Amino acid sequence: MPAKAILISIGDEILYGQTLDTNSHWISGELDSLGIRVMKKITIGDTREEILHYLEESENLADMVLITGGLGPTNDDLTKPCLVEYFDTHLVRDQEMLQNIQKLFEKVGREMSDLNEQQADMPANCTPIPNTLGTAPGMWFERNGKVIVSMPGVPYEMKRMMQEAILPKIKEMFTGDNIYHRMIRTIGIPESVLAQKIKDWEDSLPKHIKLAYLPTMGSVKLRLTTSGENEATKKEVQEQIDKVLPQIEKYVYGFDDEEIEEAIGRMLKDKGLKLAVAESCTGGFLSHKITSVPGSSAWFHGGFVPYSNELKNEQLKVDKKIILEQGAVSEPVVLALAENVRKEFNADVAVSISGVAGPSGGSEEKPVGTVWIGYSDKDKTVAKKFQFTKDRGINIQYSAIAALNMIRINLDKN
Repeated sequence: MPAKAILISIGDEILYGQTLDTNSHWISGELDSLGIRVMKKITIGDTREEILHYLEESENLADMVLITGGLGPTNDDLTKPCLVEYFDTHLVRDQEMLQNIQKLFEKVGREMSDLNEQQADMPANCTPIPNTLGTAPGMWFERNGKVIVSMPGVPYEMKRMMQEAILPKIKEMFTGDNIYHRMIRTIGIPESVLAQKIKDWEDSLPKHIKLAYLPTMGSVKLRLTTSGENEATKKEVQEQIDKVLPQIEKYVYGFDDEEIEEAIGRMLKDKGLKLAVAESCTGGFLSHKITSVPGSSAWFHGGFVPYSNELKNEQLKVDKKIILEQGAVSEPVVLALAENVRKEFNADVAVSISGVAGPSGGSEEKPVGTVWIGYSDKDKTVAKKFQFTKDRGINIQYSAIAALNMIRINLDKN
């Protein structure tokens, strides 16, 4: 039977919404790749009673309990003293851990305090795990065939510790389920409409292949999951993908881990085309997404943020009269922006964005969330109007994704 895990995140700052718990998300993915099922994710504050309660509950239910957070040097960090109490043990100073901490302080030219030295005090019945990036060592406990591991809450410290020490030991000790996933990535179609389109195909799936709909910002992922990662399994899942693709092909931009910006880069590179962008209400967010892709310099010429009407006119030659008569958030303005930035940046393809991101600035004619997006290549320049939300941050993200999708749709036609 495959091993089961429970993840515990400790920290008042997570409960207060001051810190986002990215640790459990990352750990889940790593365990999934080993075929280990995560039963629960628990978030609790820096409270002794809560920590002890959920330690006991989790140890009873799972084969392994992975804990992050609460290992700092101050009095509000309670994970280590709670583990000492839970395992009925005492602290001993580990000289190897102390030397590691001393080296870190020497490296940055700082003096250690007594509190920092105390971070080398380890529960006597644990195996200390070196922290090569920070001062809080991890702790590995075993009893009755089960494992409890405590790690620092700082994400990059936790990840290094997991990769170097913890995941290899888990792989040695526990059997996974060889879970096999494939992902079909779609964009530009709502989840409910997508579900209706593929209903017959979904109903005919073999019972051992499970389908999940995973909606994200502007897109929906279709995840096919089954057990066993062998050639026969892969072939069977691929056959199911081949069956459904003709029904949704115009919405599919990629598979598995490929993001829309990566798919656009792949398409542009394959066609030998260069991209330029002019983005107003997104303030550079589209360019950020594009340049987050390694190797994007091969196909991205650059972006311009003409946030003011003056820059739209002076730098990208949008007629003042058009702006005055139609407004900056209008079809003729984004058409001019897209065509002119393509020519000015000597690109093959260009997109432009102008909208009312909010929360103010809207009108009855153009409420918050109104966004025009333009597309231009050597053969045509077109535009489309979108109506998004009342939330500024969401509108910026939706606009960037919609612009990338406009590139995809038009490249597919070429």
